Amino acid sequence: MSIRTERVASLIKQEIAGILIKDFNDPGLGFTTVTDVSVSGDLRIAKVYFSVFGDDKLKERTMAALEAEKGRMRGFIASRIRLRFVPELQFFLDGTMDRVDRINQLINKIHKDQDEPDRDSET
Repeated sequence: MSIRTERVASLIKQEIAGILIKDFNDPGLGFTTVTDVSVSGDLRIAKVYFSVFGDDKLKERTMAALEAEKGRMRGFIASRIRLRFVPELQFFLDGTMDRVDRINQLINKIHKDQDEPDRDSET
């Protein structure tokens, strides 16, 4: 990515995070965090990656709400950032935190299994 696309991505990330906090403060959507934004080289498309704290049903509801409101969000961004073209927003659920949680569970299980005395060696 060029410096310009990185700057635009960073600005869009900040704006969407602010919009989610101020304008889309719906308790039915769960705790949503914008994890990353990548912008195409021509600045026409912005891929917004987000994570949601909650179950799969809550994640689906949040994704549907973001998809339904992406035109309005694009309008907010247009009013706050001076760009010739405001990129089209595409939302993607970021599963990184789910993978991290699963790895932590496995590591904890391994440590727990190692801490338990070996029953076969005692007999």
